Amino acid sequence: MQAQAAIVLLVVFFFLLFMKVPISFSIISSALVTIIMFMDPRFGMFISAQKMASGIDSFSLLAVPFFILAGTLMSNGGIAQRIIDLAMLVLGRVPGSLALTNIAGNTVFGSLSGSGIAAATAIGGVMNPLEKEQGYDEAFAAATNIATAPVGQLIPPTNAFIVYSAAAGGTSVAALLMAGWIPGLLWAVLCGVVAFAYAAKNGYVVKRTEKITLKEAWSTFWRAVPSLLMIVIIIGGILSGLFSPTEAAGVAVIYAFILAFFIYRSIGLNDIYKVLVDAGTMTTIVMLIIGASQVLSFVLSFTGLPQAISALLLSVSDNRIVILLIINIILLIVGTFMDMAPALMIFTPIFLPVAKSVGMDEIQFGVMMVMNLAIGTVTPPVGSVLFVGCSVAKLKVENVIKRLVPYFAVIVTALLFVTFVPAISEWLPKTLGLI
Repeated sequence: MQAQAAIVLLVVFFFLLFMKVPISFSIISSALVTIIMFMDPRFGMFISAQKMASGIDSFSLLAVPFFILAGTLMSNGGIAQRIIDLAMLVLGRVPGSLALTNIAGNTVFGSLSGSGIAAATAIGGVMNPLEKEQGYDEAFAAATNIATAPVGQLIPPTNAFIVYSAAAGGTSVAALLMAGWIPGLLWAVLCGVVAFAYAAKNGYVVKRTEKITLKEAWSTFWRAVPSLLMIVIIIGGILSGLFSPTEAAGVAVIYAFILAFFIYRSIGLNDIYKVLVDAGTMTTIVMLIIGASQVLSFVLSFTGLPQAISALLLSVSDNRIVILLIINIILLIVGTFMDMAPALMIFTPIFLPVAKSVGMDEIQFGVMMVMNLAIGTVTPPVGSVLFVGCSVAKLKVENVIKRLVPYFAVIVTALLFVTFVPAISEWLPKTLGLI
């Protein structure tokens, strides 16, 4: 029965996607069809409603609407423009300076929020219009934002490793956090190389005819200082223990509002309503996707698909390289369907013993697993960050995929290094005496 339920779930889901049903409704509908066919409908509906509500009833998820609102304030409040002015001053005529700024912003904001969706929304909402103004291809700008939005899942502060630690039975959180630094930066740097190469080929250079004077350079820097301080305050507050990443999101909203309304005075009372409506609309889309993924997670657990995959994996091969490649492929697929937290809770107990049996340390495996699931969020057909990033850019997914291919190539390369070179994950925590 469980095998039949899994088949029904997948067939209905992909059929709905083929019929161009929105992703969140495809997830919920396929899960409900499976529940009705193979469970007591009343019990299944009750559990599904409970899972959907509890999936978004999370203190840590408060960071999502807060960072969406902060990003909207930055976009409408002129804060981002001052940061971009500084980036153009520093990078000058470096090809792809705005795209590189997008990558750096996603790296920082993603780590603070612990959410690729929040990073794609907050940073993409600011950068995509600016890149369009400078003549960038819209699909390229969207692809850059989407490909690097999940980087923060690997760079502390991030709650992904906390969830993994709980699922793995108490692996050192401090060691995991430090282990994510180099893989995360490797991901961002390789994407930066792609952005630079594409921008150089297409002549995406900031249009500047006049020479910048020292006075103008100082003015540009000074105008950007209050905006840059927001990042310093958030990171410093979290690292010093003054507030959590979720509370930091609230601080970001307050600080962004103070800058835009009182200091820069770039928004007024009449603009606040539009800012709140825009942020609320995007929050609704994001939260619906997250809630739907919780229902899907419950149905997957009921079908026994994870356990079946584990048994099949051990029967295929005893070669370390083959086993790890298969795990990577499975996790990449899982990441497209499931949110990070439920995926970690379900699949860590299944795959960690297998990884240990072929000689992989639990720290390295944790980084590999989080990286896989983060990549899955930008991977077709149902990556949540992919769809949110396209929604932010107001583009269809099929128009962005082509520009994502080079980014996929370097991201997978980084993943393979993380998988087969233990030092990339283990060097920093070992150096700090954490493992």
